[in-house]
Amino acid sequence: MTDPLAIYLHDHLAGSHFAIKLLNSLHDQYKEEELGAFALGLSAEIKKDQVTLENIIDYVGRTSLDLTEATGWLVEKVSQFKLQRDDSEVGLGTFEALETLTLGIKGKQALWRALSTIRAVDPRVPEYDYDELAARADDQFAQVEAKRLDLARTTFGSMPLEAQPELA
Repeated sequence: MTDPLAIYLHDHLAGSHFAIKLLNSLHDQYKEEELGAFALGLSAEIKKDQVTLENIIDYVGRTSLDLTEATGWLVEKVSQFKLQRDDSEVGLGTFEALETLTLGIKGKQALWRALSTIRAVDPRVPEYDYDELAARADDQFAQVEAKRLDLARTTFGSMPLEAQPELA
């Protein structure tokens, strides 16, 4: 029988690999701009969280899941993001990438909160300051959400006149 907690933790680990690949793609696309530096900094923070998660997995136990296979699938999905900035879809891929990151960060925040609760019933879960980890995720979310909303203004705020609906 497989261990549900180990599977849950590995799912989040795969998600962190996805986030880092996505942030690396953003950094490569925008390396000469502020968004590139932001992506690089956030990637470093997520790598720290990833190390914490790997330490927790070491305590709880590994699953027989093939993380390499799962990560490969996630990398393929990252490559499908449209990060180009052409005239037809200015910033849409980047906007969607940031939105994906916000969802993942909220998931990570939920993980830390759940582990705080699970720790009370499963002694394999090591002692960490899960409230601090959740607060760090909340800060990461706020940073990415601010970037996403700024990009929403430029991505969706300049609809060509001929594409605007007529008002009755």
